[in-house]
Amino acid sequence: MKQVTLGSTGITVPQNGFGALPIQRISEDDAAALVRGAYEGGMTFFDTARAYTDSEVKMGKAIADVRDKIFIASKTKPVSVEQFWKDLETTLTNLKTDYLDIYQLHCVDQCYTPEDGTGFYEALLDAKKQGKIRHIGITTHKIAVAEEICESGLYETLQYPLSYLSTEREIKLTEKCREHNMGYIAMKGLAGGLITNSRAAMAFMTQFDNVIPIWGIQRKKELDEWLAFFDETPEMDDEIRSFIEEEKKNMSGDFCRGCGYCMPCPQGISINDCARMSLMIRRAPSDAWLNEHWQAEMQKINNCVNCVSCMKKCPYELNTPQLLKDNLADYENVLAGRTSVK
Repeated sequence: MKQVTLGSTGITVPQNGFGALPIQRISEDDAAALVRGAYEGGMTFFDTARAYTDSEVKMGKAIADVRDKIFIASKTKPVSVEQFWKDLETTLTNLKTDYLDIYQLHCVDQCYTPEDGTGFYEALLDAKKQGKIRHIGITTHKIAVAEEICESGLYETLQYPLSYLSTEREIKLTEKCREHNMGYIAMKGLAGGLITNSRAAMAFMTQFDNVIPIWGIQRKKELDEWLAFFDETPEMDDEIRSFIEEEKKNMSGDFCRGCGYCMPCPQGISINDCARMSLMIRRAPSDAWLNEHWQAEMQKINNCVNCVSCMKKCPYELNTPQLLKDNLADYENVLAGRTSVK
């Protein structure tokens, strides 16, 4: 079982952390059983966020009694210093703990620094001084911002998307973090569901001994798969390397990662699903995406008024309105039988 240390924090855990975003979609009892099963199976790093509705509550129910045996990271996306402290207290209450191992500013568009006028960095330092948090972290989806954060030396951990679909520039960020002794927490290891080969995803991650991937887990069969990799970790052999190269060819260029930060759409379009429909109908069973519900959802793209609100909020700076239109055209071709879903 491979152990990974998060930079200067000294936090050392088995590679494969638990990403708790998906448990907001299941019942409290099912979520608690899943989180507890992760702990009993060997996972000791758990990542959640104030923005993940009741995820923190469910996690607190599951593992509060083993608090001293695990590491918990959560996040806040405050609009003010007052909101920062409110979020922190709510998170501590939800998790039934008096401290967080890592507290992260969530999905930032800039590197928050001392005396930048927001007070967020000073609040992090104050919370650390009070013992409510032990380490300071930050998350972003923008590569330039991530690079600036890393070079600033202000934060102990960075959370950023990493998968075998990442660009060379994004992959180099792992080495930059190593050089700055900064912990790297990898989100979106399955590219928002576009990657369906978990063995290849795991083998890719094993190349980076300073990275802790957090896998979004919602079902027991998913948990069992990641736990099994503790004992039999896939390696990056020629077969997997060839598979990944083919995958990258098929999904090169701009594509929606499904993060949902563009939402909500004023016209009610499910952007985070509809903007990647072309990929999904080729990588998932067709009846899951071609039924009446999704046909109706895709037709909402015709209601787009090009307000570009989604473009302004997209962390990957995609031309989302055009991406939606392209996906609708492809979808309609599939429905008409003019294009194969294979």
